[in-house]
Amino acid sequence: MRPQRRPEEKLADVNERIISCTRCPRLVEYRQAVARNPPKRHISETYWARPLPGFGDPEALILVIGLAPAAHGGNRTGRMFTGDSSGNTLVKALYANNLANIPYSISRDDGLRLKGCFLTAAIRCVPPHNTPLKEELENCYEYLSEEFDFLKRVRVIVALGGLAFRASLKLLRDKGFSLLGSKPEFRHGKIYKFTQETTGKTIWLLATYHPSRRNTQTRLLTQRMLNNIFRHATRLAEI
Repeated sequence: MRPQRRPEEKLADVNERIISCTRCPRLVEYRQAVARNPPKRHISETYWARPLPGFGDPEALILVIGLAPAAHGGNRTGRMFTGDSSGNTLVKALYANNLANIPYSISRDDGLRLKGCFLTAAIRCVPPHNTPLKEELENCYEYLSEEFDFLKRVRVIVALGGLAFRASLKLLRDKGFSLLGSKPEFRHGKIYKFTQETTGKTIWLLATYHPSRRNTQTRLLTQRMLNNIFRHATRLAEI
């Protein structure tokens, strides 16, 4: 009998396919164009300029779903939520709740390790104007679905922004989870309880504004607000 493969081995296979993906010509062209024309602050750097796999703990209890890599963040550094202000805001919140070992996310070799948490996104390439097309979302959805299948211990999903919230709803429904009561709507701090009818498993969905520079500078989302979201998430996940 063949030994059962560990979650990290299964995720590694998905990661290889994500990194080599060229399904969306518009996104391939754009991510490469960004890399060819960096701003002065990054002029000497070699950009990743490929799709981004998820990052974090294969035994995660909390799954964080974002929108897409930032043009000069993940698209440059090659790691989800790394190298820009949104990544630092997110990781500070994770660190405040003992889900990360350091309070910043600068580069792939900065020593960041996540415990009980896994970061991913609805789209794996940077889209023009942060706006993916419907078919691009559909092309990427397969990767999100597979990651979810291999992250067997997930109890909580934190959706960063409206698009990630909609992707999370589709994911849960496709996996046989249903919600009792009113129709879910995106609103910061809203919490929904989904149950899988076949197994009785429960997954909580938490909605929050995306920690983008625009949202944090206008104080639509503060560091304290995001810290509190993950405080709720750790309690629900029983970490």
